[in-house]
Amino acid sequence: MADPHLNLYMNNPTAGGTDGTVISTEDSFTAPLNFILDGAQTETQIAKLAIRAESGYKTYGNTVIQDYNDTKDRWKLSLQSDTGWADSITFTDTITNSNLIFYAQAKSFIEEVAQNDKSVKIFAQAIVVEDS
Repeated sequence: MADPHLNLYMNNPTAGGTDGTVISTEDSFTAPLNFILDGAQTETQIAKLAIRAESGYKTYGNTVIQDYNDTKDRWKLSLQSDTGWADSITFTDTITNSNLIFYAQAKSFIEEVAQNDKSVKIFAQAIVVEDS
């Protein structure tokens, strides 16, 4: 995410709250969204995430969150924890300084080679304005 006024959060953020750990940006990997999956079996993990703007800012119009560089189609996003998995999701609500929840899902497949794959990114596209 390139806009410093809009961030993604992990570690079980609360809907409407201001908690969670900000996910690192710009390939710093200081706090990446991380899934540890067993390549000896087909496995799926889901993480509850949030998006929110810094205090004093909000989004204008739709906000699209999507994955980038998922060449094996193993990452999906959803606005609910159990349905609607897709490569991108769209928030039509204005994003303010309180958490809006969404979910990320990662999969592994049988006989996948063990790796530390840092190639997949999740980013948001939005217009961020001052909240006057």
